[in-house]
Amino acid sequence: MANRADASLERVVKRVVVALLVPVPWHPPGVDPGAWRTALAEDVVDLLAMLAQAEPAVAATAADRRLADEIAWPGMRIYEVATASVRPVLEAAAADGFDQAAVIAADAPDVPGMVLGKLLRPLETRPVAVAPGGPGGGLFGVATTLPPPGWLVDHDLDTASAMHLRRTAPQPGDVQSTADWRRLRGPADLASLDPALEGWENTRALLGG
Repeated sequence: MANRADASLERVVKRVVVALLVPVPWHPPGVDPGAWRTALAEDVVDLLAMLAQAEPAVAATAADRRLADEIAWPGMRIYEVATASVRPVLEAAAADGFDQAAVIAADAPDVPGMVLGKLLRPLETRPVAVAPGGPGGGLFGVATTLPPPGWLVDHDLDTASAMHLRRTAPQPGDVQSTADWRRLRGPADLASLDPALEGWENTRALLGG
């Protein structure tokens, strides 16, 4: 009975996964760039809305607030940040009372939920985890305990890397690399979309099925 009572008193870890509206400089020929960016982000947000172990949210600069309002599900948190970079989003999540947060790029419409789980899992023992962005470089996502470590420099997801973040860490092992996932940033990335994978309905529809 004592063990059961102790278990019931364990503090529930509050997690949030935030889709950050990043710049999308490339789009398939013949596809409207605004519609393309919206479809990518909608598919990412739709996946987040289905997560069981974390709350979903969207982050956007003031310039992208209208898009954030358009793609967010009813009641979904929207963090308006000064720059489309990671640290402001983490600080907003910390101020919102979360214990852990992951920030992911909103241009990977077919990302499986298990990739997000692998990104959050190292936070049981490490302060920071990163998921590389595949052949295109950069990062797909960053997860941290909250508040974010003071040594974690602000960075965008397009140019950062695990090595970049380890430069300011007290120990290299404080930044754990996890499974990568490529983002849609060019023709080669588009060719790697797997029609057999579930999800990414909005992107699929825009590409003609």
